[in-house]
Amino acid sequence: MMLEYRRGGIFHQYSWVITRLQALLDALVVAALLALLCRIFDVEPVFYRYYYYLGAITLALVLLSFHAANLYRPWRGANLMRLVRRVFLSWGLVSICLVFLGYLTKTSVVFSRRVILTWLTLAPMVLIGLRLNVYLGLRWARSRGRNSRTAVIAGAGDLGRRLAANMTDVLSLGLRLHGFFDDKLPPGDTVTLPGGQCYPILGHLDDMVGYIKAEHIDMVYLALPLRAEERLKEVIDRLQDTTVSVYFAPDIFIFSLLQAGFTDLRGIPLISLWETPFYGIHGWLKRAEDIVLAGFILVLISPLMLLIALGIKLTSPGPVIFRQRRYGLDGQEIIVYKFRTMTVCEDGPVVPQACRSDSRVTRLGGFLRRTSLDELPQFFNVLKGTMSIVGPRPHAVAHNELYRKQIPGYMLRHKVRPGITGWAQINGWRGETDTLEKMERRLEFDLEYLRRWSLGLDLKIIFISLFKGWTGSQAY
Repeated sequence: MMLEYRRGGIFHQYSWVITRLQALLDALVVAALLALLCRIFDVEPVFYRYYYYLGAITLALVLLSFHAANLYRPWRGANLMRLVRRVFLSWGLVSICLVFLGYLTKTSVVFSRRVILTWLTLAPMVLIGLRLNVYLGLRWARSRGRNSRTAVIAGAGDLGRRLAANMTDVLSLGLRLHGFFDDKLPPGDTVTLPGGQCYPILGHLDDMVGYIKAEHIDMVYLALPLRAEERLKEVIDRLQDTTVSVYFAPDIFIFSLLQAGFTDLRGIPLISLWETPFYGIHGWLKRAEDIVLAGFILVLISPLMLLIALGIKLTSPGPVIFRQRRYGLDGQEIIVYKFRTMTVCEDGPVVPQACRSDSRVTRLGGFLRRTSLDELPQFFNVLKGTMSIVGPRPHAVAHNELYRKQIPGYMLRHKVRPGITGWAQINGWRGETDTLEKMERRLEFDLEYLRRWSLGLDLKIIFISLFKGWTGSQAY
């Protein structure tokens, strides 16, 4: 994470324009492809207006979903397969939304199946092809020294070495590192990176400005520890007498970060250490994803839910739906719905977790718990807005009060709505947490999900949950 101190160059100055042009180009390409297919397959003119509406809706959905999937951030040196996956997953979400809208409005019958299926198949390939041509061309040019920049790093500690390793491992970044400046190491000494590359100590920090001017260095990365505040101010003051671009890499990795980023308060720059990933447009998209998918799923599973409710009523006394207090968004209490699987409905200050061969579990309840069918009513929680389809699984209030005192950072999992399925569940961390270590491992996956969140990751978790995560040896 780096905070630019001084910016220069047309791409930095007009990056917001380039980003919007990229997004608009994607949307226009998708709409143009639909229009072309209408011509190729001889769609009757009387139906043209329906395709115009479809193109306009798709244009808006592409702008929203692709932006939320971070497809317009700088991808210099990034793994291209990650980019390809994000395009496919984002387009998949757009396709699901369009199918659901067609079902709700009963307009799907007016569209040609050949046109729609061909369009849905070709669109992501065309989008990926455009990106690959651009990014591969830029990477090729940078790997041969074109469009490259020279750089030095102030600070040869752990953070400085990590920066150096990141910029030198990938030639396509277009960064040529000259070396380090550091007060604690003698000039002429060398720093060896994990990959075996060696870079010299070019001098002390006081020597850096002279070297920058003499060698026409383009970029300086400040990788000094936070405790060196006075020294850092001195270095920055001297660098202001140059035209070099300066980046400050704050040494905040000593903290446990959650959606860390930069913001400002009326011009005062701030670094967020813990933040929800669902502010602004991301929050709207996450909510739209939940409403569309939950509504669609409830329509599909409603007959199954009726059969389960009837089975519970006929096989054991008590209510069909079990309501339990859980912690939701921001640690607020919510009521979570489940099909009743036990002979008791415990929701007090002490709630024993279900264990193997638990005498409280009914015969039908055991089957429902093993297959996670008992959690189907939670899709109503999703529609209400108290839960999400994907997120950290909610725990009973009694369990939250226990673990928040024993595990540092436990309550950070409540920066988002709890989910029906989650990253921890598909990685095997579900069921009874009879040891503190098991809950710590579950928390690790929950926080990793919050750090990595994207619509693509949500769709991946949902897809994997269809085959894995609902059942298992820990489901009882």
